[in-house]
Amino acid sequence: MHFAFTEDQLLFRDAVAELFAKECTPDRVRWAWEDEVGRDPSTWAALAEMGVIGLTVPEAHGGLGMGFVDLLPILTEAGRAAYPAPLLETVAVVAPLLAEVAPAPVAERWLPGIADGSVIATVALDGQPFVVDAHIADLMIVQRDDSLYAVPGASVRRTAQTSVDGARRLFTIDVDLSGGDVELIASGEHGWNAANRAFDRGAAATAAVLVGLAEHMIAMTVAYVVDRKQFGVPIGSFQAVKHHLADAELAVTFARPTVWNAGYAIAHDMATTPREVSMGKCFASDAAEVAARKALQTHGAIGYTTEHDLHFWMKRAWSLSNSYGDAAWHRRRVAQLLLDA
Repeated sequence: MHFAFTEDQLLFRDAVAELFAKECTPDRVRWAWEDEVGRDPSTWAALAEMGVIGLTVPEAHGGLGMGFVDLLPILTEAGRAAYPAPLLETVAVVAPLLAEVAPAPVAERWLPGIADGSVIATVALDGQPFVVDAHIADLMIVQRDDSLYAVPGASVRRTAQTSVDGARRLFTIDVDLSGGDVELIASGEHGWNAANRAFDRGAAATAAVLVGLAEHMIAMTVAYVVDRKQFGVPIGSFQAVKHHLADAELAVTFARPTVWNAGYAIAHDMATTPREVSMGKCFASDAAEVAARKALQTHGAIGYTTEHDLHFWMKRAWSLSNSYGDAAWHRRRVAQLLLDA
């Protein structure tokens, strides 16, 4: 067996990383914190032109028809860049859900737009208190118990909520699901199963983003401790600093393969998918929090100032660590699955 990404997957990842390096600089992330809307349509359009937005859309609807494993390296790069847009929700959750369970008219209405970047989508699953980027969503998938609905964004009443990550816009929503423009896409046991798979995709995708966030915080801290000097030498030469960085790198090293394994389980519809997803998410949440804590401590006083770029990655990590279940929730889920087995 080949336990690695293919050359094509890595080349695609590198192309996306190059785009983010040009279009999603720390200055652009800071702008996303401060701007009223906080979303740059030009970067989204560039990702759509590359095929990223349509990666999980079937070829019949204008997408690339690629799998979940293909998406993971790209989501990691989105985390590394702290990209502020609903890439995860649109590509990892909504597009596969529509392709999997939506009636043909609903799929034909929305999937081509997702593929070409003209439709931005987000999701409101039961158990998730807030909806990401409801203010710019053209489509929202809403769960109510065992039913899933496709709701045009214009039909949703939304209320902005405070987020620790100023670039990650959160909302509560109110929607009349009996409206004429609302379409039922799945219900009953079929709806429950589809919602559970959507949750697992969201959790695994969030874990991949967390890996990228953690990797960048470590790289940022390494660069800082090489440059920062005390007593005439770089602080990176101090044993205590080395231990902090080693702890963070060890946590990420353990998390990375569990996240890739979760993506593989989803792509191959394995019976153990919920367990693999929860293992990946709890390890990734822990790793990102360790990396954030060590980075903050190693940066010292300057790291506590909001003017420092570290906050963009640190606060995104804090937010996503709790999204789609925190580490404690997923550990309980693993325990329950093992006991049930």
